[in-house]
Order: sequence, then C-alpha cells, then structure tokens
Amino acid sequence: MPHIFEDNSRSIGNTPLIHVRRISQGANASVLAKIEGRNPAYSVKCRIGAAMIWDAENKGLLYPGKTIVEATSGNTGIALAFAAASRGIECVLTMPETMSLERRKVLVALGAKLVLTPGPLGMKGAVAKAEEIAAKEPARYVLMRQFDNPANPAIHETTTGPEIWDATDGNVDVFVAGVGTGGTLTGVSRYWEQKRGKKLHSVAVEPVHSPVISQTMRGDEVKPSPHKIQGIGAGFVPKNLDLSLVDQVEQVSNDESIAMARRLAREEGILCGISCGAAMVAALRLANDPAWAGATIVTILPDSGERYLSGALFEGLFDEVVNQVAI
Repeated sequence: MPHIFEDNSRSIGNTPLIHVRRISQGANASVLAKIEGRNPAYSVKCRIGAAMIWDAENKGLLYPGKTIVEATSGNTGIALAFAAASRGIECVLTMPETMSLERRKVLVALGAKLVLTPGPLGMKGAVAKAEEIAAKEPARYVLMRQFDNPANPAIHETTTGPEIWDATDGNVDVFVAGVGTGGTLTGVSRYWEQKRGKKLHSVAVEPVHSPVISQTMRGDEVKPSPHKIQGIGAGFVPKNLDLSLVDQVEQVSNDESIAMARRLAREEGILCGISCGAAMVAALRLANDPAWAGATIVTILPDSGERYLSGALFEGLFDEVVNQVAI
C-alpha cells in the first residue's frame, strides 16, 4: 500500500530481491540479488545513514545547530548527507581523494562540506581526519563512527534481514556480502540466527589485494594494501563485523569485480558498482560449488553504477559515444 513518509530519510529499505538467471545459468544453486541501489540515495548505506542520525537524535546528541562529521568512501557519506538534509542538519565528510568524481559531486549537491584526504592513507587517513576535526570543536561536531556504531548492524537486523526473510519465506541457505563496515553481514546474520533461530552460512567478501579479514581470522599479521573495489576492504577489521558470524571469506580481485559489474549491467539490466561485482563473483563461486547444489544464495548488491561513470568500472567504454558526431 502506498505510504506517505515523514521525510525522505524514512523512505529507506524495501528494496527488490531479483533472481539472477542469465549470469547464474548452469549453476548448482539459485542466486538472488538484493538491489540496494533502489534506496533513496542509491545505496545500502542509506539504511545506516538514516539509522545513525535517528539514533543520535533519540539520544539527544544531534539536533539542528550540531554538525555531523564522518569518514566515508563515498556511499555512507552520501547517505548521511541525504538523511542530514532531510532532517535539517549540517554535514562535514572526509574522504580519500581516490574515490570517484561522481561521489564528490553528489555530496556537494546534497549540501555537505567535503574534505579530501591523501589516497595512500586509505580509510584510516579519512577516519583520522574526521576525528581531528571533531576534537577541535567537540561542542559542535558529532562523529557517527560507522565502523563501530551499533546502530549500523541494528538497522540491518530490523530491516534488511526481515525483508529477505519475508521475500523468501526464510528459505535461504547462504548469505554473501561485501564487507565495508561489516554492518550488513552482521545485522542480517544476527536476525537469521538470533531472531529466527535458523542457521545461515554467511560469507564475507573482501579484496584479494587487501585480505585483512582472512589475515585476522588466521591470526596472521594484518597487511592492508590499495585496491579498486570502492566500498569494501577498508584496510582494517571493523568492530561492527562480528567474526563469530562469518563462516567463510571469499577474496575477489579488482579485474573480476569490474568485469562482473559490467556483465550485470549488460546481461541482467542491473547497473551497479564495483563492489556489487565483487559480491556476485563470490556468490557465483558458491553457486557453482557442488556442495551447495539446490541451495538458495542471497547476495547484496550495495549500490548503483551511476556514481562510477568516470572511474575504472567504465574506463574506455564511453570513448565512442563521447566522440560521436551527428549524421
């Protein structure tokens, strides 16, 4: 039934779950993709952006006159900016300079102030800058701390998890999610296992070039490295990733992720980002594994592809159309 929302931050969620048929043709398992680019600001992070703001407001920490400050790889910042604008709150965001130009433009269009940090420092550099800004004027700024804010996994436990359950009648065997903050995997898995009492095989996806989750779970030294899969692989294991819920880790390369994101657009009509490609690569690995024959696999496609048009995802793809002349 159509619904009138109090403001745009309240319109998050209820994204479609799509049967990915062509790309998964011949696989042993059924692959379903939750299209999070259908959120109001076009990514899964809309859920946590709104939730963290609501939580801070409910606790009396955030109100008009206060300013949000947060580190972002792009999508969380856009989510915070859209939700903050809808609630009348100012927003300052720190972001590595390596993130796509479209992300910068969207942030500014939504009224946020953007502070770029050196690319080689990754998300750690952006986090440090956000903390530095907040420390200078603690009475003015409120840090959202997406990597350890419990409102992050909580919104997935109360929205994303139940949405998947309702759409499938709980008939899901494997859940695959790329790990940025860890909130999606943690929240959905908690809902399945703690609220519904049903085992879910949860698979964390990370960049092969920066496999910090795998290193941590093996007890190895953590050695983060640069990669091109924007939105996952922050270079450290976030507190919001509950490792006790992680049954398997899949590592995916830059090239695999980009190629799969392009396939999703052309073969399934799903225009999505690089981290979506990474998640689908991992999901198809499991779908092609005889051990999961007959299973239902759900993966999260975190965002839309429009904010990657100038980056590696579509590099060289638009040369012909850019130079095309009228005839």
